[in-house]
Order: sequence, then structure tokens, then C-alpha cells
Amino acid sequence: MNAPVSPDNAAAATLTRPTGQIDSASGRTFLLGLQDRITSAVAALDGLAFKSDAWEKAPDEPLQGNGITRILENGAVFERAGCGFSHVRGNRLPPSATQHRPELAGAPFEAMGVSLVFHPRNPYVPTVHMNVRMLTATPASGAPACWFGGGMDLTPYYAFEEDAVHFHQTCKDALEPFGQDKYPRFKKWCDEYFYLKHRQEARGIGGVFFDDFQELGIEGSFAMMRSVADAFLAAYLPIVERRRQTPYAEREREFQLYRRGRYVEFNLVWDRGTHFGLQSGGRTESILMSMPPLANWSYRREDPADSPEAALTRDFLPPRDWV
Repeated sequence: MNAPVSPDNAAAATLTRPTGQIDSASGRTFLLGLQDRITSAVAALDGLAFKSDAWEKAPDEPLQGNGITRILENGAVFERAGCGFSHVRGNRLPPSATQHRPELAGAPFEAMGVSLVFHPRNPYVPTVHMNVRMLTATPASGAPACWFGGGMDLTPYYAFEEDAVHFHQTCKDALEPFGQDKYPRFKKWCDEYFYLKHRQEARGIGGVFFDDFQELGIEGSFAMMRSVADAFLAAYLPIVERRRQTPYAEREREFQLYRRGRYVEFNLVWDRGTHFGLQSGGRTESILMSMPPLANWSYRREDPADSPEAALTRDFLPPRDWV
């Protein structure tokens, strides 16, 4: 059972940091501030405030820690917008976190991050996902391992080239100070990660994604993660403003719900973050806040070749260079 905790107490309660590893206090301060900035900006745009649900894991649960889930539902712009902060520790890393690091299997860990998914009401406004996280694992033998991960990606229903270029250019600009190789690497990683293998189809038009990242050292890697996180509002909100008043009818709404079905499939079948949360004993309601409020499926749907619906899968979902 999750015991309630006030946001003020949650911000003050930190977990013990292993000496010489990720600075939990600095990471927590940044991530809580990030959640505040993003939800404040989105609430101002929508006109509806986020509900805040602060939680803390009970002492007898295998996963310890706390967090704040913020959710906006049935707004003027967003049908559902969820933005969650969590800071947890456990005795054993789940399999989803060690598939590329078998030497850390079963190691105690500490993890914190902010994750969000915004599902707009208007089909001409794309769904967006962003996540940044930091993790320390301490195996019984060997040195502790620390790494960072995150990124953002865009999932349009009706695609516009100028929106895709803007989103990718903002991602590229955020990574440029950390090396010219970062955007091409992380863009390719995003294209390959957010891919529905069982359908051989991309979830959206990508963005950037990185994981198990520590090559710039702790401070440099943390700075890169912060830069990506700080770029989110500039990458997404101008697109929302540009498309939110576009007229639409039942046809566009039906296609939006159909494509949301693909989003559900990816999150439940392939997403490592979802698997990590559920396998580690995380808070199910917060983990699954990324699900859209409505979605549907059609058997072997085929859209006319000259339709904008067909253009999305034919011209925008296959990976391409946007900038």
C-alpha cells in the first residue's frame, strides 16, 4: 500500500547516496524543478490545472522511495497529460535493466527520473513522450555503476514537415555542446528503439534517445541529460500552439484513436521503462499513466493511397533525416 506524502515532504526526503556516485540531492532538485516547470507551462496553455498525487512506498514493500504523479485529464487541449517524478531504491535490479549489463544482475540500485506522455484532444496535435533518468547500481563485487538515460520523441497522427523539422532541430541544438556525434547517434537510437517489431512499423517520427550513458563522466553526462530535459518545452509547445485550433471531424478522430492503439502496443510490449517499473514493484497507476484515455483497433485497416492517413505511414514513419 502506498502511504500519502505531501509534495514538500517528498522534496525534502532523499535517499542515501553512495560516496563518489551520482549526487542524489542535486538530481532530485533538478528533476522536481523540471516537473514543476513543465506542468506549469502545460497547465497555462490548457487552462486546466494538473492534479498532484504525492506517494511513498510503505516500509514493508520490496521497492522503497517516493514520488509525485501529476495528471491533467479532460482539458481543452489535452485529453490526458501525465508527468511523473519518482525516486526509488531496491535490493535487486530487474531483468529489464540488466539485459545489456549482466554483471549487475541482482545488484541493489537507486533510480530517479521524470517521465511524461501528453495525449492531445485535437488529432492534428501530436502526442509527445519525454523521459530523463539516472541510476546507480552497487554489485556485491566490483565498483558501483552509474548511468543516465532519456530523450524525447513525437508521435503525430497527421504529419507536417515543419513540425518534424522544428522538433528534431531543437533536439539537435540541445545536444550540440556535448559533441557533434550525439544527435546522429541518439536520433538513430530513437528510430530503432521506438519501433514496433511485431508490425515492422515506427511508433512516430522519433527524436532522440539514449540509455546506459556515462561516457562524459558523471558531471558531463548529468549536464547532457539536463540539456535534453530543458529543451522539451521549446521542442513541443510551438507545435501545439500551431495546430491546436485546426478544425477536425469524426474521420480524423477515428484515425487518432486507431493510431493510439499502436502507442498502447509499444508501451506494453516493448518499452523497457514500463517493464522496469512493473518488474521492480513500482507504482502501477503512475507507470501506466502513459496510456491514452481512449484507443481502438481495426483489423487490417487500409487507407486510400492518396489520403493523409496513408501519407503518415508512407512518408513520415519510415526513418529519415529531418535536419
